[in-house]
Amino acid sequence: MAKLLQRLGTWSAAHPWRVVVGWLVVLLVAGGGFLIGFTGLQNTLDIPDLPSSDVLKELESELPDFAGASGTIVFHREDGMALDPQQRAAISELVASAADLPDVALAVDPFAAEQERAAQLTELEDGSTQLAAGQAQLDGGQAQLDAGRAQLEGALAQAQAVGSPAVDAITAQLTQLDAEQARIDAEQARLDASTAQLADGTRLLDLAAPIQLVSDDGSTAIATIAFTEPRLDLAESSKAAVIEHFTEAPLAGIEVAVSTEIAQGIPQFLGVGELVGLLIAALVLGVMLRTLVGSLIPLAIAVTGVAASMLAAMAFAGIVPMASVTPVLGVMLGLAVGIDYSLFIINRHRKQLLAGTGLRESIGLANGTAGNAVVFAGSTVVVALLALNVTGIPFLGVMGNVAAVSILVAVLVAITLTPALLGFAGMRVLSRRQRERLVSAPAAPGTIAAGLPSTASNPTAQRPMPWWRAIVTVIATIAVLAVVALPALQMRVGLPGGESEPVGSLAQRAYTITEAEFGAGTNGPLLVAATFPEVLEGPALVTRQLAIAERIAEIDSVHAIAPVATNAAGTVTAFQVIPEEGPDAESTADLVVALRDLALADGTTLGVTGQSAMNIDVSDRLLDALPIYLAVVIGLSLLIMIVVFRSLLVPLIATGGFILSLFATYGATVAVFQLGWAAELFAVEHVGPILNFLPIILIGILFGLAMDYQLFLATGMREAYVHGTPARLAVTRGFRAGRSVVIAAGLIMVSIFGGFIFAESGMIRSLGFGLAVGILFDAFIVRLLLMPALMHLVGKGAWWLPRWLDRVLPDVDVEGASLERGDTAAQPEATSAST
Repeated sequence: MAKLLQRLGTWSAAHPWRVVVGWLVVLLVAGGGFLIGFTGLQNTLDIPDLPSSDVLKELESELPDFAGASGTIVFHREDGMALDPQQRAAISELVASAADLPDVALAVDPFAAEQERAAQLTELEDGSTQLAAGQAQLDGGQAQLDAGRAQLEGALAQAQAVGSPAVDAITAQLTQLDAEQARIDAEQARLDASTAQLADGTRLLDLAAPIQLVSDDGSTAIATIAFTEPRLDLAESSKAAVIEHFTEAPLAGIEVAVSTEIAQGIPQFLGVGELVGLLIAALVLGVMLRTLVGSLIPLAIAVTGVAASMLAAMAFAGIVPMASVTPVLGVMLGLAVGIDYSLFIINRHRKQLLAGTGLRESIGLANGTAGNAVVFAGSTVVVALLALNVTGIPFLGVMGNVAAVSILVAVLVAITLTPALLGFAGMRVLSRRQRERLVSAPAAPGTIAAGLPSTASNPTAQRPMPWWRAIVTVIATIAVLAVVALPALQMRVGLPGGESEPVGSLAQRAYTITEAEFGAGTNGPLLVAATFPEVLEGPALVTRQLAIAERIAEIDSVHAIAPVATNAAGTVTAFQVIPEEGPDAESTADLVVALRDLALADGTTLGVTGQSAMNIDVSDRLLDALPIYLAVVIGLSLLIMIVVFRSLLVPLIATGGFILSLFATYGATVAVFQLGWAAELFAVEHVGPILNFLPIILIGILFGLAMDYQLFLATGMREAYVHGTPARLAVTRGFRAGRSVVIAAGLIMVSIFGGFIFAESGMIRSLGFGLAVGILFDAFIVRLLLMPALMHLVGKGAWWLPRWLDRVLPDVDVEGASLERGDTAAQPEATSAST
């Protein structure tokens, strides 16, 4: 591989225009594919075979009107006064005309719905009045009957006593009274049944009373839009049509907002924060390379790789459902690793030029050594990201695949376009002072090691770290990371809703207004499907509905419940349940569990669905997959490190450090985004559960990047040790050789990822924060402090490997050391490609 990459680098430097034109062709092809194949991104994250999905399938067959996607339109009078009749009429007209929009099944007029409820109450009151009048009339008839019976029974007794012939007549009259009594009893039974039915209906309305579509002060109204298509199949164009319908002609004095189910936006790929991150990365490159030309090459490499990979990936969005956050993740990684991988090659090339190596020879050698390390490092990231498919979660697998493509393209661009641009740049990749010094005092080729520091010019490189400093460093770094990780014990995961949308957006305003006017739970209603063991209709159905509603209402976190529909067969009733708190509250998640665990003695079974329930199910499934994926990554880490370093302890140190930095990253993310510590500093407007797929995606990305830094540092240590340097001194020399490029690379990644912390989307902010602090902890605490200190304490034992295992393992020359030794025979010490 090293020789192949050396030849590729040399050829690219000799034919730079061919390489540049080749990548331009790739960009054009990818752009054409994007224009043809891109049909939009999804705002929904779904996993097959969830409990809520199974309930939705049942509703599709039994109550199709309630199986489609739905959302709300919020109308709020800006001055806080009650909506006047003209405004109400305008809103009703607008809602009614929405029924003709594409894929819209039903548009519920809030004022008509409130009038219908008022009519039901009036009907119940009238019925109660009629029943009371009927009961009074029946009571009067019963009293007359009882009096007549008493009179006749007295007369019968007298007639029987004197043997009067009137006995038969009186007996006949009593028989007539018995028939009248039977009629009255039947009428009383009917009246009692009607009273009971009326009481059941009244009680159901009482339980549903908190469910409002018009606020108490009359300033706000909510219209419900139900679609014919399920949320995963609903076209973005249909949502856009609804938004345009309600917002294109503003109603005077009325603010219109649209719930997140309809109006959730697609995150921007690049904003002001991201551009600031790129600017900081450019400054870091300028400080390290001290030349404008050299600083621009990594940026050009990163932008080319991101453009090619994202255009190509999104060309398949019409075939493979792709979450809206997926391309943003690819952009993040593509920019960060694209700059870093190019920097590794350029930095190595500059060192070799200063050592007296010829221009094209140096480009080829840098590509064969540092480029070889880039290929291997990139491969570890790609494998870690592709391993997301083992979780069995489709959207997560697609996310990992797209991110892996961005890494793969970044590697390909780095090892082809970087040598070509270096060929264009010539000696200008060095600063003017360096070029002048090289001209005035040219170095003989091979007289200066291009990797490990010269012990003659740097006496401190001959002294290992003091043992006491290593112990203090180990204790201090582990303590710091453990303390930072503590908040992770309180981690809750969920999916951000309208509250996390950009401030002032349609979705954010809809969430805020709804919460203020109707309660937080109105933003996250649940749909409960009750399936009966027998067919029910009429009063029996109402009685069963009430029994179920009262059992559900007994749960503490239930704010209101109402039956909304029953199938034609009378076997399934759908209930709307409004929680006390919002969709991301812990009590709402507990409510979903309590509803599913609720046992009904009559054999009725309950299923729970709705957007909130689906989000909770997705979060639970992701948490279940987390340990499996972590085990896969740890096993992969140990295997790769054993092969690369031919050691058992070095992989354990590398993997243990990764776990420490990972949980510290979790802790910091929970502290800011869930607990709200320093939330203002990071412009976090709403705190709540951590993005549900963030913990698992951080494992894949941070593992790959952590192994990059481990390779670029520890291989220098190994090379020094293999070539006769004492173990502890080899740690010092390898560390000094690779620290500058690792520091620069770490700063660049923190800058790129950190720029996304201030994105508009809440999902992007938490993802950018997690990646930025993860690199900060792993690169600057674990790799630059903890790992060298542990390596020093372990000493020679760090490189121990059983002989039988050494014979079995393949010989992987990660940084092309054999190539370097072959080309610089005068220098017996192989160097680290990270320099």
